[in-house]
Amino acid sequence: MALQRGHADLGLQPERTLLAWRRTLLSLAGASLLFLRWVPHHGVFAYALVALALCTAGGIWLGLQGRYRASVRGISENRAVAPLAQILALGLACMCMGGLGIYVVVRF
Repeated sequence: MALQRGHADLGLQPERTLLAWRRTLLSLAGASLLFLRWVPHHGVFAYALVALALCTAGGIWLGLQGRYRASVRGISENRAVAPLAQILALGLACMCMGGLGIYVVVRF
């Protein structure tokens, strides 16, 4: 992935933020692999967890470059804003995965 290097931030904030989103993406991909282990015991519900984790990871992956560019632009213009909608969507997806995971464990 080619990154745009157009900011004078010595702390490399856009890069740290990009790495944090990548760690989240990898964590969701790893969780989806763990959910695959539930498939023989829990069937369709485990597939729903896998699909939700992979769709969330895919959404993060699709937005990585845009978030990085927005962060660089915000720092260079001294008006960086947080991607609130994306953060809320990630939180909602994680809540749904957690709720569905608890349901699967308790129900079966």
